[in-house]
Amino acid sequence: MEGIQKITEIIRKLLAGKKYPQLREMLACMEGADIAEILSETDNDSLLVIFRLLPKELAAEAFVEMDSDQQQTLITSFTDRELTGLLDELYDDDTADIIEEMPANVVQRILKNASPETRRSVNELLKYPDNSAGSIMTTEYVNLRKHYTVGEAFSFIRSVALDKETVYTCYVTDNRRLLGVVSVKDLLLASEDTAVADIMDTNVIHVHTEDDREEIAVLFSHYDFLAMPVVDREDRLVGIITVDDAIDVLQEEADEDMAIISAVTPTDKPYLKTPTAELWKARIPWLLLLMLSATLTGIIITGFENALSSLVVLTAFIPMLMGTGGNAGSQASVTVIRGISLNEIDFPDLLKVVFKEFKVSILCGITLAAATFAKVLLIDRLLLGNTDISVMVAFVVSLTLCVTVILSKIIGCSMPLLAKKLGFDPAVMASPFITTIVDAVSLLVYFGFASWILHL
Repeated sequence: MEGIQKITEIIRKLLAGKKYPQLREMLACMEGADIAEILSETDNDSLLVIFRLLPKELAAEAFVEMDSDQQQTLITSFTDRELTGLLDELYDDDTADIIEEMPANVVQRILKNASPETRRSVNELLKYPDNSAGSIMTTEYVNLRKHYTVGEAFSFIRSVALDKETVYTCYVTDNRRLLGVVSVKDLLLASEDTAVADIMDTNVIHVHTEDDREEIAVLFSHYDFLAMPVVDREDRLVGIITVDDAIDVLQEEADEDMAIISAVTPTDKPYLKTPTAELWKARIPWLLLLMLSATLTGIIITGFENALSSLVVLTAFIPMLMGTGGNAGSQASVTVIRGISLNEIDFPDLLKVVFKEFKVSILCGITLAAATFAKVLLIDRLLLGNTDISVMVAFVVSLTLCVTVILSKIIGCSMPLLAKKLGFDPAVMASPFITTIVDAVSLLVYFGFASWILHL
């Protein structure tokens, strides 16, 4: 990051001195992602100047990595010739992703300057649902025939490689039906007169266009694939998904889950570029909902007001009990949500998950209860001199904590699985909602034990 900042300063000085040849030479040695990061800190006037200095392929790489606002700025500033040149360098799936982020007038200009083949391919990609395999695949892959010899396969690869997103994995088809897969390594190790059919792998792991993209991204992690074929309902090869797109999906899903867990509506914009009003809209519905749901704890406390007034010292332990219960529930829920996202846990595993968390909660509850019992008597009673705290009060607090931890972990581990079963995002049942429910449960348990044991 520090290195990027230094390079940005050098670029600004070269721009100010209008030393364009030196600037062009410097940019040509950089990666597209780094150039995009530098351009994110550049004003619109300098943005266009720098972008026009880039070689065509590097410009396309940087353009794909830029945020949608800067992409729109460049598109509206380009001449038709410049826009056509850029679109010729972009892969069709990248063009489709860009179009989805643009307003209608910009989309019209993009399609107007795209080639007929690009328009046809982009329209095909845009018809798939946002969260499906079809939405992240590319149609630019190497397609071989089974009767090709290795020599013929290499000749074909050389003739089409510039227009394909990857050439390391090639797919063998017959009338578009997927027959097998062969890597460039396999071709290199075979003699030139060997038929592709003799070295291809017919056991091809593939996905369908309607499959969930998050589940597909997990498959990449499981199998260590560089690319994965996508077939339609008739098992015809329609595209491939590359590992870089799978990584992007995992990052987007992780960001979305983190936002939901934090009780914030997910947004695609970087934090510093998100308007204050948009942040307010993303946060206030959740805060209002959680505030209203938290009134349940107020109702419970009011219902036991007489018990509290007869032994006020009980009030001092409410925050600890509620906080510990919420933390215990959050631990369980986040662990289960991660398991769900990695396809390690599903709804049929509910009883196994509950039983495992039950065993963990007993150990945690007993440990915390013992520590709390000692803390209440030694610190609150002896050191702080609070004579209202008796052994029975310490016992009630410790017993409540143990039961609260057990119930919190059971609630925390089961709710994400129930949410998924009902068709909701499991992340919704994370910290905020779990904490609200556990707060109410811990108070009911606390006042129940206090009334029963202390006869309040």
